[in-house]
Amino acid sequence: MIKLVRLDERMIHGQVAIKWSRHTGVDRIIVANNDAAANDIVKKSLMMAAPPTCKTVITTMEKSLELLNDPRAAGLKILLIVSSPEDLLTILKGLNDVKGIPTINIGNYGRIAPKVNGETRKTYGANLYAYDSEVELFKEIMAFGVETVYQTTPENVPEPLNKVLGL
Repeated sequence: MIKLVRLDERMIHGQVAIKWSRHTGVDRIIVANNDAAANDIVKKSLMMAAPPTCKTVITTMEKSLELLNDPRAAGLKILLIVSSPEDLLTILKGLNDVKGIPTINIGNYGRIAPKVNGETRKTYGANLYAYDSEVELFKEIMAFGVETVYQTTPENVPEPLNKVLGL
């Protein structure tokens, strides 16, 4: 079962490897990212950053959905990581049981993601930046009815994403 879905453009790094994996008590990490899955150097880097206590896979969006929708996943404790609102929305649309997700965590997004037409993203938090079009994607994500919060680390107080975005 999915214990936490986290949107973090850096995917696996210290906060995820140490803090979030311990906080959630997961035994599996799935990074759903087509670009990372296709790049052996990125995959190896992410695997090196992954905690040794969790079986970790970096795979495509399609394969991630196959893994997550497999009935055997119900017996696992999974941290699912995506790197963009588009990928998060794709995952939500493809899951058989969205209501089984306890929380969607928006962590670090928008600082290093590619800019569109040189436009600067609006700042919504110390580690959350988004274009208006991305805010629209976040609205679609929140419409699934899963608690969606902005929280960089487990020590931070989770803030409802709709309030952070001023909706």
